[in-house]
Amino acid sequence: MQIQDNDLKLLRIFATIAQCGGFSAAQSVLNISASGISEYMAQLEARLGVRLCERGRGGFRLTDDGASLYEATQRLLGAVETFHMEAGAVRHRLQGVLRFGLIEATLTDLCSPLLPAIRTFGQAAPDVRLDLHIEAPSSMVQHVLDGRLHLAVGPFPTRTPGIAYTSLYREEQGLYCATAHPLSERANQQVPACELSGCRLAARSYLAEQELSLLHMSKAAATVDNVEGRAMLILSGNHIGFLPPHYAKPWVDRGLICRIDPDQYATHLDFDIITRNNAESTRVVQAFREHLLAAAAHSLAASKP
Repeated sequence: MQIQDNDLKLLRIFATIAQCGGFSAAQSVLNISASGISEYMAQLEARLGVRLCERGRGGFRLTDDGASLYEATQRLLGAVETFHMEAGAVRHRLQGVLRFGLIEATLTDLCSPLLPAIRTFGQAAPDVRLDLHIEAPSSMVQHVLDGRLHLAVGPFPTRTPGIAYTSLYREEQGLYCATAHPLSERANQQVPACELSGCRLAARSYLAEQELSLLHMSKAAATVDNVEGRAMLILSGNHIGFLPPHYAKPWVDRGLICRIDPDQYATHLDFDIITRNNAESTRVVQAFREHLLAAAAHSLAASKP
């Protein structure tokens, strides 16, 4: 299939429909009527000779061919965006769309370089549109590998072939329980690991083994790959779990949760910048990476006495 301008238009419409989960949800995003969307989809299916989605009383779903095309479309549109950035670099301009991923629940961390880096980069490159995706670490790795993300920032305890890792900063982690939990009465005292064996741990899915080892536990009662879900289980009073202190602070201040033996159960997450290995970065990606590293260095220097 030779890709023409109209094909790119149809593929962008198709990608939006897939992301929105149906024709109706995509109408407001595309600013196209339902009949118009149907017509565009009919053109794309006729162009390819396959049915891309099922829609009707059973709801909307991509066919196997549609799912495959959606993955290929994401890679193609990513390559087009990268071309725009490289073309801008020829004219010594930073422009295009920068697609990057972040783990959730970092905004309240005053030591994080993310917010200052985004601020200074936006001032230095006002013609670059930021396309920010909040994802789990495993998803970000996959999307950097397949080109859907130019780079990502998060904790990646497992090293994946094909990914380049650059250390960025550390985030403190503490062990918490609800004030309704039996441990809360002794939270500020020394709590031996043997006393935690009967507790139900809400572990991070990508760090479960590390947490179990630290607490001398054999298994977790729940695994959650996001901070909010873990906080919910802790607040229920049924589980203990690790949280970043900056994220836990509002509930600590309200007396809803407390930190358990901070001296013994203090750990951290290492945040890295990840990019695809051996991939030549555009000037836009290089510039954003430099802003991240500069902000991290400034934050580290400011935290030293």
